[in-house]
Amino acid sequence: MSFYEVVFIVRPDVATNQVEQISTKFADLIKDKDGKVIKTEQWGLKSLAYRVKKHRKGYYVMLGIEASGSVVNEVERQMRLSDDIIRFLSIRVNAMTDEPSVQMAPPRRRNDRGDRDGNAPKRPTSSRPNANPATAPAAAE
Repeated sequence: MSFYEVVFIVRPDVATNQVEQISTKFADLIKDKDGKVIKTEQWGLKSLAYRVKKHRKGYYVMLGIEASGSVVNEVERQMRLSDDIIRFLSIRVNAMTDEPSVQMAPPRRRNDRGDRDGNAPKRPTSSRPNANPATAPAAAE
């Protein structure tokens, strides 16, 4: 059995409790087919980069599972048949942990200079003095 991350987007006009019911429906389907759900993350309502089936927003849900390829095929088939799911993507990964994904991590704060965590490389400086011709003094002739 392999590890998979299954991310799907639910229509924005569906209630939040129905989104949870949809995710538990697919988790139960995976368990019935001898798969294992390692983690479930509700990423919430997010704006889409472009319209998908006339929607500009959607509820994102991610399931981290351990299952065979036939189980993932059945889950994808059920997602295609569902009217509430507007997009889905299944990715096979090498390992799965129960730690939160990057989407669930708290945002990193910027320091006073604007870089993150103070570990950004310094910007290169010009080795020429007065490199900007608009501010350079006029050359003596």
